[in-house]
Amino acid sequence: MPRLKELREKAEKGQKEIADLLKISQQQYSLYETGAREIKLCYLITLSKYYRVSIDYMLGLTDKK
Repeated sequence: MPRLKELREKAEKGQKEIADLLKISQQQYSLYETGAREIKLCYLITLSKYYRVSIDYMLGLTDKK
């Protein structure tokens, strides 16, 4: 999910910081960010609230945040 990385970098956060927010390892978060692993819905909800964007935006279904 390329938008995960884009949102994280725009927020000037490291992978470890976001992984800590989700209570997962940095390695697991990295797999979500690269698309090697599907992200859980509960994590999408947490991240959409954190970044203040819609889940549709995070998934690339819309360009409207």
